[in-house]
Amino acid sequence: MARLHAAARMEDVMNRRLTGVLRDQWGWTCRAIGYPGYGGETFLRVLGRVLLSRQDTDEPQTPPNQDPAALDERIDANATLRERAEERLRGWRAFMTAQAMDHPVVVSINGTDYETTTDRSGYIDLTITDHGLEPGWHSVTISPRDGRPAKAKVRIISGSVRFGLVSDIDDTVLITSLPRPLIAAWNTFMRHEQARHIVPGMAPMYRELLAEHEGAPIFYLSTGAWNTCGTLTRFLKRHGYPSGPLLLTDWGPTNYGWFRSGQDHKRTTLHRLAREFPHIHWVLVGDDGQHDPKIYGDFARDRADVVRAIAIRELTPTEQVLSHGIPVSNEGFLPKVHRPVPVVRAPDGYGLLPKVRAVLRGQEVL
Repeated sequence: MARLHAAARMEDVMNRRLTGVLRDQWGWTCRAIGYPGYGGETFLRVLGRVLLSRQDTDEPQTPPNQDPAALDERIDANATLRERAEERLRGWRAFMTAQAMDHPVVVSINGTDYETTTDRSGYIDLTITDHGLEPGWHSVTISPRDGRPAKAKVRIISGSVRFGLVSDIDDTVLITSLPRPLIAAWNTFMRHEQARHIVPGMAPMYRELLAEHEGAPIFYLSTGAWNTCGTLTRFLKRHGYPSGPLLLTDWGPTNYGWFRSGQDHKRTTLHRLAREFPHIHWVLVGDDGQHDPKIYGDFARDRADVVRAIAIRELTPTEQVLSHGIPVSNEGFLPKVHRPVPVVRAPDGYGLLPKVRAVLRGQEVL
């Protein structure tokens, strides 16, 4: 295995020291966080994280050896209390975390336990075969050793499904003015989650497209940090977006550099979805503020067999300035290339929906 980058080694040393202080001197314990996962008929991907947390006196605790029904009730009570508390906090608090590195975890799925270990950032990314779950949404339980468990929702997609959506988040479904550093920091760290704004028509477009294709999934693919998963999930639910797994990333140092590449994350994830669901043909939805047209275009060039269309939300001149400093899309400065699949553009979901429908029906797009 390649030697860790210096930044990652320094981060690990700091995290181990912090973990020792919080556990040994302050009495903090582990708690799990479940992220929305997904799977097909032969595999299941469970996503989550284990953090260190102080024992809140007003939070129901989970005694050991509790019967499953009572355990589920306790987990739900813990999750409800924590969610209510998180809604009142400003965004920066979600990033003030202490991860449990290399910590043993048991994932319980359909009555069977699977053992795994968190990575250096406290995350679990466990793929299980022969899970025995029917298509639809299910709950699995993530239980850290000597810690508080949590549930994670997972979506099983039927092998008969032939249509799916992949959607960017920032400036596609919600307006965040990313990635300009100062504005991004304000939106992410300082403002309450209720202060964010939706992009008109995107939620109805997603709902209608999915309703026209029974069992079709939607995946929300973003370069945003996993720390914002709870905020984003609540935002999407509050504004009527269809439920779907969120595929986010970690902002910290990596095994090979100071920062993770958001573009590489998107490219890698798209190709992974294509391998996992070769029977699904995708509509890829993004915006023209940054790299979505190129990333989606490159993927469509490589996998034209699984991409039905690319839908690009056009930012306003003001949003373009906030996004990258000039009032026009930077896509215009790239070399013109042939797109192997149809590309449609509109300023919002109300304009995109009829164009996407026309492409799916084989009609000419005006």
